[in-house]
Amino acid sequence: MPVTENRPLPDADAIAARFAQLFGVLAQNIEQVVRGKREKVELALVCLLAEGHLLVEDVPGVGKTTLARAIAASVDAKWTRVQFTPDLLPSDITGVSIFNQAQQTFDFHAGPIFANLVVADEINRGSPKTQSALLEVMEERRVTVEGVPHPVPRPFLVIATQNPVDMDGTYPLPEAQLDRFLMRISMGYPDHRAEVAVLAGAPTGAALDRMPPVASRDDVARMIEFAGRLHVAPPLYDYVVRVVAATRDHRDLRLGASPRASLALLRAGRVRAAAAGRAYLVPEDVKALAVPVIAHRLIVTPEAELRGRTGADVVAEVLAAVPTPQAAGV
Repeated sequence: MPVTENRPLPDADAIAARFAQLFGVLAQNIEQVVRGKREKVELALVCLLAEGHLLVEDVPGVGKTTLARAIAASVDAKWTRVQFTPDLLPSDITGVSIFNQAQQTFDFHAGPIFANLVVADEINRGSPKTQSALLEVMEERRVTVEGVPHPVPRPFLVIATQNPVDMDGTYPLPEAQLDRFLMRISMGYPDHRAEVAVLAGAPTGAALDRMPPVASRDDVARMIEFAGRLHVAPPLYDYVVRVVAATRDHRDLRLGASPRASLALLRAGRVRAAAAGRAYLVPEDVKALAVPVIAHRLIVTPEAELRGRTGADVVAEVLAAVPTPQAAGV
């Protein structure tokens, strides 16, 4: 069945063009301090505009926290940073109710989670109990303290960084929490030219302090709204489900991707399409984002792990096996 490219939204092409322009301005601003990582920067922005959460995993010193801070600095919105340590308590993140003796009432004192962008630095150094404090807010965008729900502002994005789990003092993130991250990316080492540019340029901290915001909270809200309404042809819904469902029966996996992965892949694909100046989704949007969106949700069997297989390998195999819908006229 061919993929149609009708655009039901009025002025969709013009809005998509403005979306792509502002997306490029945001990426260029972030690249002032995150050099030579355009692909990673764009994936992080896709995550922001898809209203997801981002997990940045890599060894220390490759710019994980810098990327998170640069995104926060580029958007004129409230942001906070939480440094995860083994003694961090859930109430240190969510907040706590304190008895007001004068009023004879309990007053809620909000924690750092009540911001538009929350940088959770070295999240896997926190205890499992503290990590679980993020489960509700990452999914439902609210915090329940002593039975009372407290909504967080929108847009809301958690940008978490973590070191590899085999490093000292780290705890593995539970599967339920990994599933709540829309994407997991790895920064990787910079190439030679980018690392020379970092050494020759101004100190990163000073550059971050001087970064001007290039988009307002309202700009981001409008971009999120447009991406959420972007046209998707029926065959592409079917394609997304087939790709995700193929992981559930794969011989090398102990746990496949859930329906949350299907929703995440669709949301991210819409943002990527708009960032390219299109008002409609194409199969290439799905393929380009499948690994960062799906791979971290999969659990490889011990036998496959011994053979060196990873979740990314399985996703690549699935993409090669699932038939791709053809565009109209192709």
